[in-house]
Amino acid sequence: MGNKYGDSLYFYNFFTIFILTLSVSCKASDEDRKASEFFSVCNIIVQVYIVYMGALQDKLSSQTSLHYSILQSVLEGSSVSDSLVRSYNRSFSGFAAKLTEKERLKLAGMDGIVSIFPNKLYKTQTTRSWDFMGLSETIKRNPTVESDTIIGVIDTGIWPESESFSDEGFGPPPKKWKGACNGGKNFTCNKKVIGARFYETTIIESSRDEEGHGSHTASTAAGNIVKEASFYDIAKGTARGGVPSARIASYKVCDASGCFGASILSAFDDAIADGVDIITISIGQDAPSYFYNDVTAIGAFHAMEKGILTVHSAGNGGPALGTVASVAPWLMTVAASTTDRRIIDKIVLDKGNGTTIIGKAVNSFTLNGTTFPLVDASNVSDFKKCPDLDPGTCDINCMHSGLVKGKIMLCEISDAFAAGALGSISIGELDDTSFVVPFPASNVNEKDYNTILSYLNSSKNPQATILKSEALKDSTAPLVASFSSRGPNLVVPDIMKPDISAPGVDILAAYSYEASPSENADDKRRVKYNIVSGTSMSCPHVAGAAAYVKTFHPDWSPSAIKSSLMTTAWLMNNTKNSNKEYDYGSGHINPTQAIHPGLVYETLEGDYIKFLCSLIGYDEKKVRLISGDNSTTCPKIPERKSGKDLNYPSMTATVAINKPIQVSFHRRVKNVGIANSTYKAQIFSRSLTNIKVVPEVLSFKSLNEELSFDVIVNGGSLTKKIPMVSASLVWSDGTHSVRSPIVLHNSNSIESFEAKLD
Repeated sequence: MGNKYGDSLYFYNFFTIFILTLSVSCKASDEDRKASEFFSVCNIIVQVYIVYMGALQDKLSSQTSLHYSILQSVLEGSSVSDSLVRSYNRSFSGFAAKLTEKERLKLAGMDGIVSIFPNKLYKTQTTRSWDFMGLSETIKRNPTVESDTIIGVIDTGIWPESESFSDEGFGPPPKKWKGACNGGKNFTCNKKVIGARFYETTIIESSRDEEGHGSHTASTAAGNIVKEASFYDIAKGTARGGVPSARIASYKVCDASGCFGASILSAFDDAIADGVDIITISIGQDAPSYFYNDVTAIGAFHAMEKGILTVHSAGNGGPALGTVASVAPWLMTVAASTTDRRIIDKIVLDKGNGTTIIGKAVNSFTLNGTTFPLVDASNVSDFKKCPDLDPGTCDINCMHSGLVKGKIMLCEISDAFAAGALGSISIGELDDTSFVVPFPASNVNEKDYNTILSYLNSSKNPQATILKSEALKDSTAPLVASFSSRGPNLVVPDIMKPDISAPGVDILAAYSYEASPSENADDKRRVKYNIVSGTSMSCPHVAGAAAYVKTFHPDWSPSAIKSSLMTTAWLMNNTKNSNKEYDYGSGHINPTQAIHPGLVYETLEGDYIKFLCSLIGYDEKKVRLISGDNSTTCPKIPERKSGKDLNYPSMTATVAINKPIQVSFHRRVKNVGIANSTYKAQIFSRSLTNIKVVPEVLSFKSLNEELSFDVIVNGGSLTKKIPMVSASLVWSDGTHSVRSPIVLHNSNSIESFEAKLD
């Protein structure tokens, strides 16, 4: 699901716990200490913490000197040079340092500190997709402006030799570019990939992508046009990004062990100062954090201050509710959905039976129609060696190797490739997503698995073959992928998340030539293009679309671009989307319509500052540090308002259960369509609530004029059986339709999720 680091994370957590149980000598080498973010100095446990100090203070000549001074005042047993990991001093202020708990507490009590939190490990979370969204090769573009647009990709690095990153026909980098090519060993930038940086927490000192993830996301957002791209002739077509003429700046913060928060924050610090226009980051946590403890939220806030929109993946924790981890309102949070292309493979039982079953896998192997013996895992397992083994599990350590070779194994959970089998048939966790397999294999649902098992048990000589994958038309698309993280927003329930949905299933894009396409270390194949699924893949689609909109409106703010994409999104109303807006936010992205939105909900820095003032944990002192404005004032706690009144393109509020609904939303819209225009409000509701818009008509006399209105919701109530109701407000002038979802949900359901908060 676009996540290479699930297994690595479990190893990391075990390893760090192991380290914490040991007493490491003060004389331990740097290499030993780098093995973990936790280590011991003279039997005192030290951990890397991120110290966030807010905006840069112009009156200070050197942020680094300030950080040194602060550290020097709290350190007890080590020098500043040994403690300081990194200083953030280009776009905002802060540092990462190795601290004891006592030192951390001393720092936390000092003036000028917004927050201190551990340096956590984060995880990474097309031919057909752009055509599916209507952004064809022949669509209207502004090539000169597009060529001056820079997308910053915070990920696993990039494979610069890919055709998707060729600089043929490109001129010199834009004059606004202030970055550098610090790609390290065996890495060269060009006129397409104009910048590269890597950070010390990565194992290999190079920006070169060894995982494939970063190349995939970068090429999805801004890859060049490459004809006849495919994965072993599967999904063959023209691979390209949303803005093929745009430039790319790569910031490598991840390797095989994951992505540390200190590196992510460093990448934001650099990308903002380097002059990128859009940031795409397909990296996240398993659960949301409060903004002051979330490196992506912190970095994106300061990017917003400089006019940079950050697009972020929602996460792969679905379909459970409350799993969306990207929750800050200045982020654009993206869910993953299907396109009209499904990749399947077929299982054919022996010729006498003739049964064909459709499975899910990206299987590049062909068996030429030849059938092979089909065996049940329970019949080839050595239960003396593994007495507690589940009978349906193909475990390499529990197989009779002589009974496996040359056979197709039926496994509920498969390790058949490592066990030496010819192929495998397993129960798939997801019925809407295909994954690349390292040998002939297919994933089926439980019903079809039992059909195959019944055939196997009733036949004297069960035989089967697995056909190479093929692409089918899917007329039900777009549907939100089952793995895509869902709302509600656990940190600020009155801000809807995710914001929007985009293609994230079976996406073909560039890959690293050093990475296994199936993520299996024993799979020795290497490919230029790979098919991957996850919200990691949907995120760069929106980044590319945002860059496309920006090429037509270079002066638009990040929130205006975000609003244009949200209010013009396709309405997704299929009954299979059970949680509706919790799943997909405003709908499915429609980039060609977004360049003419008519009206935009613009949220400026001042709006976000007022919003922060309304949150628990943000007092006036902290908000001033974050904004860098000492004149900022926050109202007293009794006067604070809900986040529902932030000028957001969607409208969300929590309401009590079994009580009449009485909610109002205040909004303002800017006219970016026709100078003299009149918009009328229309409500589309699926509930018994009464919704009124005041005023119902907005008459604009000029471009960029702003007018305000209120949406008032009364009547009805939520219950345990109906914890959420939704509607839509559409402003229309006869040419433009500006749609905003309205969602009311049960506050009790939010409280039940609070334990997930970090």
